[in-house]
Amino acid sequence: MKHASIIALLLAALFPQVAAGGDFDDFCETFSAAWVRADPQLATTLQYFNGAEQDALDRRLTPITREARTARIAAARRGLAELKRFDTAGLDASQRISAAVLQWHLDDITRGEPFADYAYVFQQYNGLQVQLVNFLTQTHPIRNRRDIENYLARLELVASQIDEGIEQAKDRAARGILPPRFILVATIEQFSRFLAGPSQENVLVASLAERAARVKELSSADRTTFLAAAEKSVSASIIPAFRRAREMLESQLNKAVEDAGLGRFPDGDRAYAQALRRYTTTDYSAAQIHALGLKEVARIEKQMDELLRECGYDKGSVEDRMKRLDADSQPPDVPDPRAVILAKYEEILRDAQMRSNTVFDLRPKAAVVVKREPEFTEKNASAHYAAPAADGSRPGVFWVPLPGPPYRICEMRTLLYHEAIPGHHFQIALQNEMSGLPRFRRERVFGSISAFSEGWALYAERLAAELGWYDSDPKGQLGQLNAELFRARRLVVDTGLHALRWTRQQAIDYGVSATEVDRYVVTPGQACSYKIGQLRILELRDNARSVLAEKFSLQGFHNVVLRAGTVPLDVLQQVLDNYVKTSDSH
Repeated sequence: MKHASIIALLLAALFPQVAAGGDFDDFCETFSAAWVRADPQLATTLQYFNGAEQDALDRRLTPITREARTARIAAARRGLAELKRFDTAGLDASQRISAAVLQWHLDDITRGEPFADYAYVFQQYNGLQVQLVNFLTQTHPIRNRRDIENYLARLELVASQIDEGIEQAKDRAARGILPPRFILVATIEQFSRFLAGPSQENVLVASLAERAARVKELSSADRTTFLAAAEKSVSASIIPAFRRAREMLESQLNKAVEDAGLGRFPDGDRAYAQALRRYTTTDYSAAQIHALGLKEVARIEKQMDELLRECGYDKGSVEDRMKRLDADSQPPDVPDPRAVILAKYEEILRDAQMRSNTVFDLRPKAAVVVKREPEFTEKNASAHYAAPAADGSRPGVFWVPLPGPPYRICEMRTLLYHEAIPGHHFQIALQNEMSGLPRFRRERVFGSISAFSEGWALYAERLAAELGWYDSDPKGQLGQLNAELFRARRLVVDTGLHALRWTRQQAIDYGVSATEVDRYVVTPGQACSYKIGQLRILELRDNARSVLAEKFSLQGFHNVVLRAGTVPLDVLQQVLDNYVKTSDSH
């Protein structure tokens, strides 16, 4: 029986029990568990179950077939139908928020179904090949012998996943949904990096070797046996499958065009409107977002111009002057500066932990560390945060790509504030630890809400500047403003590419790197979530401060936002409106 059939039967068996029980909390727990059970990689990421059930899931990969997708959409519709059975008047305040969040997620999943094929199966940022390699090397746990056995079981499934992806990519191409030529070229280059070198040095083997060395129960002979098995899987099935995928992509080059945006596809405008709704949780049109971006760019460039002049950079555009500042700030190429840069990030992290004590009395227990992005994905990766494991086996990780030179020296502090403290680590790790939230909200079972999480992280960057964390570091402050300018330009470029039919070169000429432009091409709308979320949080904070006056507490505001968990922006507004009303009445 196919995976998808098993999933459909499992969900069908579970839902009648939920309906019969009639308890909202039970419904959330049962529905969430069924959802995770259908997604083995998510189950592993969250370590959601225990014992034999979790072990069985840790040996499988999440099915990506069309049948599996159909079952997922059917489950989302079933969940929406069950949600309607609950009278919100009978729920407490926290349950009403949970109902609104779940409603949003499931509605978003069903709304996105008509446009699912507009995504490129293979691309250099989060394509199938990146997801599989990153999951296996960074997320699949290696704590003991059984974890290694499960890892090897999963390696045996990789080739069939890649082959399924090849068939889907061919089907989409036959219907005219083909990546732009420049995306194909970059993705082919990434495949070639993966395929370079002997199999024993492949990241899927090398990662296992590094982590297995820390498993004390293994003898040297055991490790040798396991690594030989991994190398055999890689050489016998995975490398041939990756070669087949590369050959398929190469065959598409002569049909590909340079046009970048969704607007070139039938119903592309509707697909982009849905992408904007998903990532901003608003109904803002592309035109509204484009205009907002232009306004923010002008405001931030004015601030930067003044500060650049104070630092002695007074000739040329803001962009040209920032390039000169970045060039003047680069470390020497010899010896390799990466170790020094990582050590500096650790220093900034410790300083941020200390400074945050004054404005945050709600902080996660989980630790956060800084690690360099693996070389396989480093060239195309953006800095990102990975949440800590619920069982404490893995801390939060701020992954830093260091492909350089050049390196992002001026933006080091604001990048850490965004990805770690007080940004993503405070928001995500803390949410994981909130026992009062239902599990699906604590662990983001149905996905993150980018406008909230990225909005909070960008708010954290601005907060550091407001609190004077850059007072003795004007270059760092310019780095913060440049990072915010970058997010404002994203609003302009993302909407330009997908709604206004901008070319890739137009987007680059606007001041965004080619690597970033390519990221927006393959993930429409996501780049708009940062600024939209930040501006809404700032607006809500300003409103709370205005109404509460001397009763306003920055710590209190942060507590309310963080305790809300990841929610759509309109739900966050409801939470804060209630906070202001309650605080003002006391």
